[in-house]
Amino acid sequence: MMSFERAPGVGTEPAPVPPSGTATADAVSRAMRLQILSTEHWSLLASRSLAWNESFSRAGMFLSTLTGAIVALALVAQASAFGEGFTLFALVILPVVLFIGVATSIRLGASNYHDLLCVLGMNRIRAAYLQLAPDLERYFVMSAHDDLRGLAITQGVQPGGGAMPVAHLIAATPAVVIVLNAVLAGIIAALAALRAGAAEPSLIVIGIVFFAAALVAHGVYAGKNIAKVRAGQQPMFPTPPGPR
Repeated sequence: MMSFERAPGVGTEPAPVPPSGTATADAVSRAMRLQILSTEHWSLLASRSLAWNESFSRAGMFLSTLTGAIVALALVAQASAFGEGFTLFALVILPVVLFIGVATSIRLGASNYHDLLCVLGMNRIRAAYLQLAPDLERYFVMSAHDDLRGLAITQGVQPGGGAMPVAHLIAATPAVVIVLNAVLAGIIAALAALRAGAAEPSLIVIGIVFFAAALVAHGVYAGKNIAKVRAGQQPMFPTPPGPR
Protein backbone atom coordinates (compact mmCIF):
# COMPACT_ATOMS: atom_id res chain seq x y z
CA MET A 1 0.00 0.00 0.00
CA MET A 2 1.42 3.36 -1.04
CA SER A 3 0.88 6.71 0.61
CA PHE A 4 1.53 10.13 -0.86
CA GLU A 5 2.56 13.18 1.11
CA ARG A 6 0.88 16.26 -0.23
CA ALA A 7 2.11 19.82 0.12
CA PRO A 8 -0.08 22.14 2.15
CA GLY A 9 -2.73 23.79 0.02
CA VAL A 10 -2.74 21.09 -2.65
CA GLY A 11 -5.88 19.16 -1.96
CA THR A 12 -5.22 18.78 1.77
CA GLU A 13 -7.31 20.11 4.56
CA PRO A 14 -5.54 22.07 7.31
CA ALA A 15 -5.34 20.45 10.69
CA PRO A 16 -7.94 21.70 13.14
CA VAL A 17 -6.62 24.43 15.36
CA PRO A 18 -7.51 23.85 19.01
CA PRO A 19 -9.27 26.67 20.79
CA SER A 20 -6.98 29.17 22.42
CA GLY A 21 -8.29 28.33 25.84
CA THR A 22 -7.46 24.63 25.74
CA ALA A 23 -4.58 23.09 27.66
CA THR A 24 -2.86 21.87 24.45
CA ALA A 25 -2.73 25.33 22.90
CA ASP A 26 -1.46 26.81 26.14
CA ALA A 27 1.28 24.17 26.44
CA VAL A 28 2.42 24.70 22.84
CA SER A 29 2.45 28.44 23.34
CA ARG A 30 4.52 28.23 26.52
CA ALA A 31 6.96 25.79 24.93
CA MET A 32 7.35 28.00 21.87
CA ARG A 33 7.88 31.08 24.02
CA LEU A 34 10.50 29.30 26.11
CA GLN A 35 12.32 28.15 22.97
CA ILE A 36 12.39 31.67 21.52
CA LEU A 37 13.60 33.16 24.80
CA SER A 38 16.29 30.50 25.21
CA THR A 39 17.54 31.05 21.66
CA GLU A 40 17.76 34.79 22.19
CA HIS A 41 19.46 34.26 25.56
CA TRP A 42 22.20 32.11 24.01
CA SER A 43 22.57 34.60 21.16
CA LEU A 44 23.16 37.42 23.65
CA LEU A 45 25.65 35.30 25.57
CA ALA A 46 27.63 34.59 22.40
CA SER A 47 27.53 38.24 21.36
CA ARG A 48 28.69 39.35 24.79
CA SER A 49 31.55 36.84 24.69
CA LEU A 50 32.70 38.24 21.34
CA ALA A 51 32.60 41.78 22.73
CA TRP A 52 34.72 40.76 25.73
CA ASN A 53 37.23 38.98 23.51
CA GLU A 54 37.58 42.03 21.30
CA SER A 55 38.04 44.29 24.33
CA PHE A 56 40.82 42.11 25.71
CA SER A 57 42.45 41.85 22.28
CA ARG A 58 42.40 45.60 21.70
CA ALA A 59 43.72 46.35 25.19
CA GLY A 60 46.44 43.71 24.76
CA MET A 61 47.43 45.16 21.40
CA PHE A 62 47.74 48.63 22.93
CA LEU A 63 49.84 47.39 25.84
CA SER A 64 52.05 45.37 23.49
CA THR A 65 52.59 48.44 21.31
CA LEU A 66 53.39 50.55 24.35
CA THR A 67 55.85 47.96 25.64
CA GLY A 68 57.57 47.73 22.27
CA ALA A 69 57.83 51.51 22.09
CA ILE A 70 59.43 51.68 25.54
CA VAL A 71 61.96 49.02 24.58
CA ALA A 72 62.76 50.86 21.35
CA LEU A 73 63.17 54.14 23.24
CA ALA A 74 65.54 52.45 25.69
CA LEU A 75 67.71 51.16 22.84
CA VAL A 76 67.78 54.55 21.13
CA ALA A 77 68.60 56.23 24.45
CA GLN A 78 71.62 53.97 24.89
CA ALA A 79 72.80 54.65 21.36
CA SER A 80 72.26 58.42 21.46
CA ALA A 81 72.94 59.08 25.16
CA PHE A 82 69.53 60.80 25.46
CA GLY A 83 70.58 63.31 22.84
CA GLU A 84 68.83 64.91 19.90
CA GLY A 85 68.17 61.61 18.19
CA PHE A 86 66.34 60.24 21.21
CA THR A 87 64.02 63.25 21.40
CA LEU A 88 63.20 63.10 17.70
CA PHE A 89 62.57 59.36 17.82
CA ALA A 90 60.32 59.72 20.87
CA LEU A 91 58.31 62.50 19.18
CA VAL A 92 57.76 60.19 16.22
CA ILE A 93 56.85 56.94 17.94
CA LEU A 94 54.94 58.14 21.03
CA PRO A 95 52.19 59.97 19.09
CA VAL A 96 51.58 56.75 17.17
CA VAL A 97 51.21 54.85 20.43
CA LEU A 98 48.89 57.57 21.75
CA PHE A 99 46.74 57.29 18.63
CA ILE A 100 46.41 53.53 19.19
CA GLY A 101 45.55 54.21 22.83
CA VAL A 102 42.84 56.73 21.98
CA ALA A 103 41.37 54.40 19.35
CA THR A 104 41.44 51.57 21.90
CA SER A 105 39.66 53.72 24.47
CA ILE A 106 36.92 54.63 22.01
CA ARG A 107 36.48 51.01 20.97
CA LEU A 108 36.35 49.84 24.57
CA GLY A 109 33.56 52.33 25.18
CA ALA A 110 31.62 50.90 22.23
CA SER A 111 32.23 47.36 23.50
CA ASN A 112 30.99 48.32 26.96
CA TYR A 113 27.83 49.76 25.44
CA HIS A 114 27.34 46.54 23.50
CA ASP A 115 27.88 44.56 26.69
CA LEU A 116 25.31 46.74 28.45
CA LEU A 117 22.73 46.01 25.76
CA CYS A 118 23.39 42.28 26.09
CA VAL A 119 23.00 42.40 29.86
CA LEU A 120 19.84 44.46 29.47
CA GLY A 121 18.37 41.88 27.13
CA MET A 122 19.31 38.94 29.34
CA ASN A 123 17.77 40.59 32.39
CA ARG A 124 14.53 41.09 30.51
CA ILE A 125 14.61 37.48 29.36
CA ARG A 126 15.02 36.40 33.00
CA ALA A 127 11.96 38.48 33.80
CA ALA A 128 10.10 36.55 31.10
CA TYR A 129 11.35 33.26 32.59
CA LEU A 130 9.95 34.28 35.94
CA GLN A 131 6.63 35.16 34.36
CA LEU A 132 6.47 31.65 32.95
CA ALA A 133 7.72 30.01 36.18
CA PRO A 134 7.51 32.40 39.17
CA ASP A 135 8.49 29.67 41.62
CA LEU A 136 12.05 29.56 40.18
CA GLU A 137 12.98 33.06 41.35
CA ARG A 138 14.88 31.85 44.41
CA TYR A 139 17.27 29.89 42.16
CA PHE A 140 18.35 32.92 40.10
CA VAL A 141 21.64 34.56 41.09
CA MET A 142 21.60 37.30 38.45
CA SER A 143 18.97 40.01 38.33
CA ALA A 144 15.74 39.98 36.35
CA HIS A 145 15.41 43.78 36.41
CA ASP A 146 16.59 46.17 33.71
CA ASP A 147 17.29 49.31 35.73
CA LEU A 148 20.76 50.46 36.82
CA ARG A 149 20.67 48.40 40.00
CA GLY A 150 19.64 45.25 38.15
CA LEU A 151 22.28 45.78 35.47
CA ALA A 152 24.96 46.27 38.12
CA ILE A 153 24.02 43.00 39.81
CA THR A 154 24.27 41.04 36.56
CA GLN A 155 27.59 42.71 35.67
CA GLY A 156 29.08 41.63 38.98
CA VAL A 157 29.39 45.06 40.59
CA GLN A 158 29.80 44.63 44.32
CA PRO A 159 27.04 46.26 46.38
CA GLY A 160 27.59 48.90 48.98
CA GLY A 161 28.61 51.91 46.89
CA GLY A 162 25.72 52.55 44.57
CA ALA A 163 25.10 51.07 41.15
CA MET A 164 28.60 51.86 39.88
CA PRO A 165 31.15 52.19 42.71
CA VAL A 166 34.23 54.29 42.12
CA ALA A 167 36.54 51.35 42.79
CA HIS A 168 34.86 49.33 40.06
CA LEU A 169 35.28 52.16 37.56
CA ILE A 170 38.94 52.73 38.43
CA ALA A 171 39.78 49.03 38.10
CA ALA A 172 38.03 48.70 34.73
CA THR A 173 40.13 48.27 31.59
CA PRO A 174 38.94 51.53 29.96
CA ALA A 175 40.12 53.50 33.01
CA VAL A 176 43.58 51.91 32.81
CA VAL A 177 43.83 52.75 29.11
CA ILE A 178 42.69 56.33 29.75
CA VAL A 179 45.37 56.86 32.42
CA LEU A 180 48.07 55.49 30.13
CA ASN A 181 46.87 57.78 27.34
CA ALA A 182 47.04 60.75 29.67
CA VAL A 183 50.59 59.82 30.70
CA LEU A 184 51.60 59.57 27.04
CA ALA A 185 50.03 62.96 26.31
CA GLY A 186 51.99 64.54 29.17
CA ILE A 187 55.27 62.96 28.04
CA ILE A 188 54.75 64.03 24.43
CA ALA A 189 53.98 67.60 25.49
CA ALA A 190 57.07 67.74 27.72
CA LEU A 191 59.31 66.38 24.96
CA ALA A 192 57.87 68.87 22.47
CA ALA A 193 58.52 71.71 24.92
CA LEU A 194 62.07 70.44 25.45
CA ARG A 195 62.57 70.34 21.70
CA ALA A 196 61.28 73.93 21.47
CA GLY A 197 63.86 75.07 24.03
CA ALA A 198 61.74 75.36 27.18
CA ALA A 199 63.49 75.47 30.53
CA GLU A 200 63.77 72.18 32.41
CA PRO A 201 61.75 73.27 35.50
CA SER A 202 58.77 74.10 33.27
CA LEU A 203 58.78 70.67 31.62
CA ILE A 204 57.23 69.01 34.67
CA VAL A 205 54.49 71.63 34.82
CA ILE A 206 53.75 71.22 31.11
CA GLY A 207 53.61 67.46 31.45
CA ILE A 208 51.22 67.65 34.41
CA VAL A 209 48.96 70.14 32.63
CA PHE A 210 48.65 68.00 29.52
CA PHE A 211 48.19 64.87 31.64
CA ALA A 212 45.28 66.52 33.46
CA ALA A 213 43.86 67.90 30.21
CA ALA A 214 43.88 64.45 28.63
CA LEU A 215 42.15 62.95 31.66
CA VAL A 216 39.48 65.63 31.56
CA ALA A 217 38.96 65.18 27.81
CA HIS A 218 38.52 61.43 28.20
CA GLY A 219 36.23 61.95 31.17
CA VAL A 220 34.03 64.43 29.33
CA TYR A 221 33.74 62.11 26.34
CA ALA A 222 32.87 59.12 28.52
CA GLY A 223 30.44 61.20 30.60
CA LYS A 224 28.52 62.30 27.51
CA ASN A 225 28.22 58.73 26.31
CA ILE A 226 27.01 57.55 29.72
CA ALA A 227 24.48 60.39 29.84
CA LYS A 228 23.13 59.39 26.43
CA VAL A 229 22.76 55.79 27.54
CA ARG A 230 20.95 56.76 30.75
CA ALA A 231 18.67 59.17 28.91
CA GLY A 232 17.68 56.49 26.41
CA GLN A 233 17.10 53.79 29.01
CA GLN A 234 13.52 53.18 30.03
CA PRO A 235 13.30 50.26 32.48
CA MET A 236 10.46 47.85 31.81
CA PHE A 237 11.14 45.74 34.91
CA PRO A 238 12.53 48.06 37.63
CA THR A 239 13.96 46.67 40.82
CA PRO A 240 11.40 46.77 43.64
CA PRO A 241 12.35 48.88 46.67
CA GLY A 242 14.17 47.18 49.51
CA PRO A 243 16.64 44.28 49.43
CA ARG A 244 16.69 42.05 46.39
